[in-house]
Amino acid sequence: MARHVIIGDLRVQQIERKGGRRSWTILWPEGTVHVEADRFLRQHDGSGTQRTYAYLLVDHLRWLERECLAFSTVQLRDLERYMGMVGAEVRMPLGEPWRVGKCPYGRSALSAAASCVKGFYLRQASLGVNVELGEKLDGTRLPSRVDRHRSLLGHVKTAMPANPLAPKGSHRRHPKMLPDGARERLLETVNSARDRLLVTWLADGGCGSASSAGCTWWTCTCARTRPAASAAALTCTSATGRTTRTGPRRRPSTPGGSSTAR
Repeated sequence: MARHVIIGDLRVQQIERKGGRRSWTILWPEGTVHVEADRFLRQHDGSGTQRTYAYLLVDHLRWLERECLAFSTVQLRDLERYMGMVGAEVRMPLGEPWRVGKCPYGRSALSAAASCVKGFYLRQASLGVNVELGEKLDGTRLPSRVDRHRSLLGHVKTAMPANPLAPKGSHRRHPKMLPDGARERLLETVNSARDRLLVTWLADGGCGSASSAGCTWWTCTCARTRPAASAAALTCTSATGRTTRTGPRRRPSTPGGSSTAR
């Protein structure tokens, strides 16, 4: 986001509404409203998405001006090339560098930019501008297991909207790391060479969970304070401190009359 007044270029303008509401639009260098961009942004008026899309769209419009491309002549390959310039992995010549001196978009920003660009050109196609590009962008795909779980009637869905501009591949989240000093606490607690080896290996390898090596929470951090035959409390030392857990609890009886302990 620019922290200074932009002169001679497209810019985002914040608009103060009644009741303290805010809206965002895009202006030409001379101060007039960019009609096509404003028409698209008005669909998201009153939401935080409008502000995000305004700053993502103004960057794309500036690129179109630099490339001398009109809305009626833009092709899918041009949009893929633009996504490659802002940080996506595409295998094609990108041309003259864009956003020199700025960091490329991360995966979340790339997904938002892809949604913004797709929505903008679908809006243009609905008005009869570059209908062929709109048909290429308005594709579908088979729903995945995650899509079905997130949707209210996901089990009956047969198709999901697809975006050819979205980043490809699965998203690998950063593993959950242990707090500071957890390695030393665990090494003081374990009582076998195997457990010490696993704790050291997992800490040096940066793994977030010991389950990948078959090292469970009970294996490394728990010790019974009474004989195993009794339903005694368990004193457990974890990475965050010592806690005492009660013994097995009986579950409520099932309709058949049986019950199990856990």
